[in-house]
Amino acid sequence: MNPPTSPPTSPPTSPPTSAASLFAYPRPQLVRDDWTSLNGAWEFAFDDERRHRCARDAIAWTHHIVVPFAPEAPASGIGDPGFHPCVWYRRTLDHIVVGQRVLLHFGAVDYAARVWVNDQLVAEHEGGHTPFTADITDALVADGPQVLVVRAEDDPADLAKPRGKQDWQLAPHSIWYPRTTGIWQTVWLENVGHTYIDRLRWTPIFDGFEIGCEVVTAGLQRSGLSVEVRLWHGEKLLADDVYHLVGQETSRKIALADPGVDDSRNELLWSPEHPTLLDAELVLRSGDIVLDHVRSYTALRSVSITRDRLMLNGRPYQLRLVLDQGYWPDTLMTAPSDQALRHDVELARAMGFNGVRKHQKIEDPRYLYWADRLGLLVWEEMPSAYTFSPVAMSRLVREWTEAIERDYSHPCVIVWVPFNESWGVPNLTAMQAHRNAVEALYHLTRMLDATRPVIGNDGWEASATDILGIHDYDGDPHKLRDRYAADQQSNTLFDRRRPGGRILTLDGFPHRGQPIVLTEFGGIAYDASAQRHPTWGYTRSDSAEAFHALYRKLLQVVNETAMFSGFCYTQFSDTFQETNGLLDANRMPKIPLEQISAATRNLAETGTP
Repeated sequence: MNPPTSPPTSPPTSPPTSAASLFAYPRPQLVRDDWTSLNGAWEFAFDDERRHRCARDAIAWTHHIVVPFAPEAPASGIGDPGFHPCVWYRRTLDHIVVGQRVLLHFGAVDYAARVWVNDQLVAEHEGGHTPFTADITDALVADGPQVLVVRAEDDPADLAKPRGKQDWQLAPHSIWYPRTTGIWQTVWLENVGHTYIDRLRWTPIFDGFEIGCEVVTAGLQRSGLSVEVRLWHGEKLLADDVYHLVGQETSRKIALADPGVDDSRNELLWSPEHPTLLDAELVLRSGDIVLDHVRSYTALRSVSITRDRLMLNGRPYQLRLVLDQGYWPDTLMTAPSDQALRHDVELARAMGFNGVRKHQKIEDPRYLYWADRLGLLVWEEMPSAYTFSPVAMSRLVREWTEAIERDYSHPCVIVWVPFNESWGVPNLTAMQAHRNAVEALYHLTRMLDATRPVIGNDGWEASATDILGIHDYDGDPHKLRDRYAADQQSNTLFDRRRPGGRILTLDGFPHRGQPIVLTEFGGIAYDASAQRHPTWGYTRSDSAEAFHALYRKLLQVVNETAMFSGFCYTQFSDTFQETNGLLDANRMPKIPLEQISAATRNLAETGTP
């Protein structure tokens, strides 16, 4: 988004005092049974002057906080939105069996974290949106409590770190929202053997009717390892193979029985209309000894570009996306519960969309799990920094690489977007270094994942890109229709300046026939409660009837514009001062879901075309 120059039961917006029971297994594609959530009550302290450096310091534990909610979130029990560059957490670890290897996992800590167990430093991590793990076995003591301490440093004024929509001003303004400091995704323990499966990557190979499986192990044993892989489609066993690891890793292709007939083939393909998942089981062995046993899932699907169309499973696919910020009023970037994440996926589908563009946020893996299982496409976008420097770019590259590694195996993820609207690279038209950054991230992303399209810079000023994304918030449907009409010459369109005063493609990068997607438009502000002031949006409606009429006209235009391979409407729900959602902040629709769905799909409200 550019800054200004009858529904299903709504999920709760506040958790109970203990949040431990609200979150399912946090890593849905590498599941073990023996794990313990550490969500719930922790001791907490602000350290605004950054006086303390290690767990042995005499920290005054002045608060209690409900993890995984950030201290800015009311649901954390603190709800302090001020500037706090450093925070501390402490809790004891119960029911640990000394003698097993114990892994400590963090879903995300914003921004730089240091972790101690029993005063021993066990982990350091930088990057506010990606996970990290520590093997804490050697830090455990035989008797007495195990004490876990976390220090999180997150300078609210630092614009050179990937921060997405987190505001650098005290109060949210324009299109930016409250900050998120410290722990904001699930913390958990896991017991493993002396050697275990550390990483698992699935790659669908559509043309060969195969699934690529890469397994990397960690631990003491480095030879004599094998892994059994079984795949099921429902109750039908599709594959049962054994592979010997070379060192601590293996990469194999698993052939699926190709029925050869399209109807039978289609039963195995994943799409939003038919989200077929293949359940997986992996057993790591040393001879006859079982070292590890995990559950996973994968899917067979392809996404590619053919001329001016995006292809899903080898056929042209029209995108109907909605921009989703992924915030909740009381819990901010953290969902109130796993059910809330599922509910968001269900609501997007109920409103007629087949996908979401997760905006300026690396979403919780549990959201991707529900998108995989229920059938919803996801465009994944890197949260932006807001200044350009070697430090900012190195941070961006590191965190983006970790995000791609984390989410590579999710079939719902079909597009990667490293930059949005030239944020962090504001002088693309004049400075070669800024261009180099975008082009480098584009090629790096294509190297890390050759199976998905990449948008180098979404919205305007495109250079290296597989899809041409356009942001256009003109609220007049007639002007939009004329601007992108079928008889419009593409070279004329791309030579003109567009909203925001930005050219659509940089010099030297003319449109080469890539698919064109209207990746932001609409933004109709309608505050049904009329209680929030001031509110913000691109276009305003004063009644539900006017809101419905304008939404329907805009969606008719973009659905019927042959130039577009799809669209992304702004936006899914109201988010703080922004009231341009189809739903309010508590996920209640502003007009009936049936009306939204019919307009989204350009159908008559009776459900017939």
